[in-house]
Amino acid sequence: MYERFYQLRERPFALSPDPDYLYPSRVHREALDYLRYGLESQAGFVVITGEIGSGKTTLLQTLLRGLDSQTTVGRIVNTMLEPRELVETIMIDFGLDPAGRSKPLLLRDLAQFLVDQRLAGRMVLLVIDEAQNLSPAALEELRMLSNLETEKSKLLQIVLVGQPNLREQLDAPELEQLRQRITVSYRLLPLDAAETFNYINHRLRRAAIGVPLEFPREVTDVIHTRSRGVPRIINVICDAALVFGYAEERRQVDLPLMREVLTELETTGVLPSDAPRRVETADVLAMDREPAAAVAAPVLADAMRSATYEQELRQAEAASRAAMELAARRAAEMDQREEALRQRERELAEQRRVLAEEYRLLRVQRSAAPAPGRSAAPQRGQAQRRVPERFSTSRPEGFWARVKRVATGGAHRALEGN
Repeated sequence: MYERFYQLRERPFALSPDPDYLYPSRVHREALDYLRYGLESQAGFVVITGEIGSGKTTLLQTLLRGLDSQTTVGRIVNTMLEPRELVETIMIDFGLDPAGRSKPLLLRDLAQFLVDQRLAGRMVLLVIDEAQNLSPAALEELRMLSNLETEKSKLLQIVLVGQPNLREQLDAPELEQLRQRITVSYRLLPLDAAETFNYINHRLRRAAIGVPLEFPREVTDVIHTRSRGVPRIINVICDAALVFGYAEERRQVDLPLMREVLTELETTGVLPSDAPRRVETADVLAMDREPAAAVAAPVLADAMRSATYEQELRQAEAASRAAMELAARRAAEMDQREEALRQRERELAEQRRVLAEEYRLLRVQRSAAPAPGRSAAPQRGQAQRRVPERFSTSRPEGFWARVKRVATGGAHRALEGN
């Protein structure tokens, strides 16, 4: 697409969670430190939460890449599961066959697997992504699995990763015992303006082949305001900016181009047209001056802010596919233009070749023709005919002149014979 135009090895703002492009912001460094501590201590649950698109999956990929070969990892992504289905899924991910067994036998086989791994000197890690989708019963099932332990440590280390409402689920009274087993908990926050600037240019540097492209601070500030520091939305905007710049053959991404990009993304529905106005506490207090309303106002305002923020993130998540389609459409248009140019170049090259061949043949013909004023040399093996002097002429002779000459010569011969 635009990689060659901007001298990039690959697309720097792809939505896939690539650990090579993880920007070590303060919150991501802290989250990795918490995760590593939780795994090294081998005690209890580790919980990581963050908004949609905040980089949780990329963080996990980075963590898993850094594990040694003595760690057996199971990862569950589809979490719309009942308790028994969850156990079966865990076994399948660890390479065990749960078919045709009752739940007690499933738990026995899983426990035996964990013991065998510990005897082999291996740690077993279970990572559950999108954990906010687990039912309370499934979360309680995980707590029961965490009871599998030796005298000194757990046989199974569990990491729960999910959206902020996972914390609300864990606060439920029926999950008190699970909540007490959480030893490490961290929440990923959005990037601030300075981190957004560093995040964008970090990814551009990682993907650059030559001198890296850089987004100026005024441009990244606009991106931060529109994305609210959420990495996935930042990626959508920046990828679209590179597509637009490539389509218009603009080597630098400046403020006018960024405004065009945001307008286009809003027009096509990739981004919400305009962020709804946030309801502040002062606005709510102005509606009702009674003490009860004053007490409830901060709670209501926070709830509305959270709902608006979550809605925008979900819209960005759902619209990321539209951004990819838009980019693909523009790339297809650029490919058509390039193909038309290549076809025209091929036609011109063919015309040049034909002209060169005609010129070569013309030179060959000229070199084969006799020089002016000289007769062609007789060919080998052929006798040179002697032309009688009376027929010799220094210049070409016309038809009637030749007839008159022949007739005159015949009359002379007749007179001589008489």
